[in-house]
Amino acid sequence: MNPAKGFTPYPVSTIGYDTKNPRWEVVDNYTMSHSHPASRPNASALQNTLAASEAAELPDISVSPAQAKFMALMLRMLNVTHALEVGTLGGYSAIWLASENPQLHVTTVEYDARFVEVARKNIEHAGLLERIEVINATGFDALALLKEEVLRGDRPRFGFVFIDADKPNSWNYFNMAADMCQSKAAICVDNVVRDGRVADADDQHPHILGGRLVIENAGKDPRVDTAVVQTVGCKGYDGFLWAVVN
Repeated sequence: MNPAKGFTPYPVSTIGYDTKNPRWEVVDNYTMSHSHPASRPNASALQNTLAASEAAELPDISVSPAQAKFMALMLRMLNVTHALEVGTLGGYSAIWLASENPQLHVTTVEYDARFVEVARKNIEHAGLLERIEVINATGFDALALLKEEVLRGDRPRFGFVFIDADKPNSWNYFNMAADMCQSKAAICVDNVVRDGRVADADDQHPHILGGRLVIENAGKDPRVDTAVVQTVGCKGYDGFLWAVVN
């Protein structure tokens, strides 16, 4: 695939969910009120990020609070010091990761210049400008540059990668990112289940095909070992691919 031709911009709209139980959101709200109450030091910055993103009319496609904190806790457990994110949006997930892990530097990539502007303001408000680097470029261009830096030894290898960008290119981003990871690093690809539609061979939506491709290709990739976890919650029924680099 020619990287330039293969790129599709970050989707402004997403696939609608056929099934969304309001109880899932109630449970998310209940559990998060106890596991991450408003008294936590980063709670205000995170809420501001959501509010500012909504005011700027960014699409409401950020990762859920529960999944974001889960990832942040995994990074703490793994002692990750350098993380890569593909798909910044308003900076919500990057702020979660960095604010929960004081040792962490996040490099996050975003194609849309308007999203980058909002994200940088949110990151500045959170006091994390020194630890969250936002690169305004296509995923292909940014990852190619980062890979060169990593292979030259000018940038440390990543201990975690979160891929949440244009879905048809999830595998391409995974493939490039895996070469920049240290051994035992984790790679998370969001939105691969899509209300269970990933298992419907007749569903040829580009987002579904993108999820299917990354699941199938990563599953036979000797660089990694993988699992797909189905999730329900305030974002509906979906799931993520979790890979560990050998």
